[in-house]
Amino acid sequence: MIEDDVLVVGGGLAGSTAALAAAKTGADVRLVSAKESTMRQASGLADCLGYVGPDGDLLADPFSAIDDLPENHPYRITGEEAIREGFALFDEVTGDAYAEAAGEDDRNVLVPTTQGTVKPTFRYPKSMEAGLAGDGRATLLVSFESDPDFDAPLAANQLDETVPGDVTGVELSFPVDLRDDVKPTRIAKLLQEDGGVRGDLARAVEPHLADAEAERVGFPAVLGEKPGPVIDSLSRALGVPVFEVPTGPPSLPGMRLRDRMRSALLDAGVAVTTGCPMVDFEAEDGSIDVLEMDRNGATIPHYPDQVVLATGGLVGGGIDTDRESVREPLFDLHVPHPEDRYDWSAEAAFGDHAFARFGVRIDDDGRPLDESGTAAYENLRAAGSVVGGADFATELSGSGISLATGWLAGTRAGDNL
Repeated sequence: MIEDDVLVVGGGLAGSTAALAAAKTGADVRLVSAKESTMRQASGLADCLGYVGPDGDLLADPFSAIDDLPENHPYRITGEEAIREGFALFDEVTGDAYAEAAGEDDRNVLVPTTQGTVKPTFRYPKSMEAGLAGDGRATLLVSFESDPDFDAPLAANQLDETVPGDVTGVELSFPVDLRDDVKPTRIAKLLQEDGGVRGDLARAVEPHLADAEAERVGFPAVLGEKPGPVIDSLSRALGVPVFEVPTGPPSLPGMRLRDRMRSALLDAGVAVTTGCPMVDFEAEDGSIDVLEMDRNGATIPHYPDQVVLATGGLVGGGIDTDRESVREPLFDLHVPHPEDRYDWSAEAAFGDHAFARFGVRIDDDGRPLDESGTAAYENLRAAGSVVGGADFATELSGSGISLATGWLAGTRAGDNL
């Protein structure tokens, strides 16, 4: 028999935040995840709120627009305190690996991307600090021929039209022969260990830096498992600041964030189990009594006092659909959605899609609601993208919602023991 004060189901940013928040209350906490954390697929940036609505303007101050969101939006339900507490916990975990400037005056910053766009975000790795858009410095972007996901000349052309300061791009051969399907971790390891690779790379970049008269150089986010020493070394060699540009999955900054979260969980005494899904449950008197975990075909019962559900949304499998309905698969929680399947999406590719907001609804205590608007189970809370009411991709709010709902769910779970 496995008994815990708080059992968190899901190991992404929301689940990790909930587990840490619950541990801060003094609770004994266990986190169980069916698969590897989704943080390794993320950019490593932590957004709060970049836009309101599909056609909304870019937000400089994300908190200024909270009241403009729909009433069933997670931010309206959790409130500003939960958002700020969630980011405060994030700051505690990430420490000096992330820049604090974004939070000093509640302002978003603009980070250039490999797609040639700028992304508003609220927290960002220090490895990207020298590349923030908007200060007018001339920039050279560098991509590698072995990387099909980043075309620096193309990205530079697009950025040059939208940000102050000249932006130039060049694609180079990496100093070491690489396979076409090389993983970013391999490049990072080569740069971390050096062996002359950094010097060879700097010498390859120098003539392009001079031609562009650039005042900073951006590389894809593969500058070492711990990028600080690599960035310092390249900056000295080139004589200008060097920065990382966030890349698509698998993402080194995402992996670095995952590792910091994992270390924080272990330091907080949270028991972590990965690769074992929860497959069933039993409830009694309106509360979750038993959760059943599948471990290599064997059923392992867990008896938690409080439960946090953080299994993800449609992409992560925390919300399931068929041609007739939308459901949360573990507890069969109510997921509001249009009855007509053809109303789940809009005609325009970037239109106002209902499916983007699919998820359970929660009350201000973080508990999922049934169809009548009553808490489905007294000791169950939800966090992250399993919670509906927000279009994360359009708003650029996913990380902030994970942090806010994770902090709320974990704190309330720990306080209700």
